[in-house]
Order: sequence, then structure tokens, then C-alpha cells
Amino acid sequence: MSNKGFDTEVILQYKQRMLADGRDYVLSEEDESTDEYAHFLFIGKYEGTEVIYDAALYTLRLQHESEMLEIAEHRAAEHFPEYKKISYDEDENANVKISGDLEEEIGLFMAEVIVSLEEEGEVQVQEHIDIDEELDFGIGLDVGLNVDEVTPAVITRFITLFNDDTLKLDPLHYSFQTEPDEAE
Repeated sequence: MSNKGFDTEVILQYKQRMLADGRDYVLSEEDESTDEYAHFLFIGKYEGTEVIYDAALYTLRLQHESEMLEIAEHRAAEHFPEYKKISYDEDENANVKISGDLEEEIGLFMAEVIVSLEEEGEVQVQEHIDIDEELDFGIGLDVGLNVDEVTPAVITRFITLFNDDTLKLDPLHYSFQTEPDEAE
């Protein structure tokens, strides 16, 4: 079997690890979880066969911000022929700042694009699950949920509902406003 995510021995190893951790999932070591994102593995059924799911679960707010940033980068690339991916520096408080004069101008342009997108409500997102059967290990899930945070309880609830085939996705489309920094 080429996809080890379907291998019964590998699945057993994951079950033992989950039991030892006291959870029904294992956080991925590839990505660091945040309040709005988690990459984890769990066991479920796929077409009647037990499999390890490789899931990325994130808030709709994070998806919304990512899509707006992608649009802003695309528009900046059109507006500034010399545009290359902007490089950022972190200060001692881990605040991100753009480095360089042109990059600052591009950053301001992108900020204006994002504000405009927000005001017009141009970017809207909705709950979804995208399944990727082409992974080398298991089955991939890309999941966006309308939750404030991705907590262990949210992950566990998602796994339970997904495995029971009772997960109901919200069909509404959502748009979010950027929250001002607490420090300002």
C-alpha cells in the first residue's frame, strides 16, 4: 500500500499515541497552532475504510484576511511593476513592520486595498470542507468554520461530527472587519 495513512499498523500507532495523549487527534509537528488555526491528524472512515485524516482547520476570519491579503498582493503587483514579495521585519515586541521605502509605499497601497475591500464587503467566505485524496499520507481536509477560536474543544467537536456524518456547514457567506490593534 503506497499511502501509509490507510495502513492498519500506522493507524494503530496513531490510536495508541492519541490514547496516551488523552485526545482523539494528534497535532501536526509541521505547523504551529494558533488561536485561529490548527493542523492535526485524526482517524476516521473514508469510503468504508479506516484512514488517517490530515486536517487544517481555521476560522473564517483567518480565511477572510488571507483572501484579502492575496487580492491586495495581486493588485500591488499590477500597480507596482517592480513589486516582489514584500519582506517584513519583526521588532523586539514581535510586531511586524515592512522594510524599505518602496516596500513601505507598497504596504500602504495594500492596506488601502484591504480597507476598500472591507468597506465594500467584496470578500465573503463560508464554512467548507475540501477533501484532498491525492496526499501521500492519508486524506487531506481543508476546513473553514465560523468559530472565534480553534480550541481543543472545537477540534474534538469537529472530529466527532465529521466522523458521525452529522456535521452541518453554515451556508451563509461572511465578511469581517479588521480589528484595530490593542496597542494603538
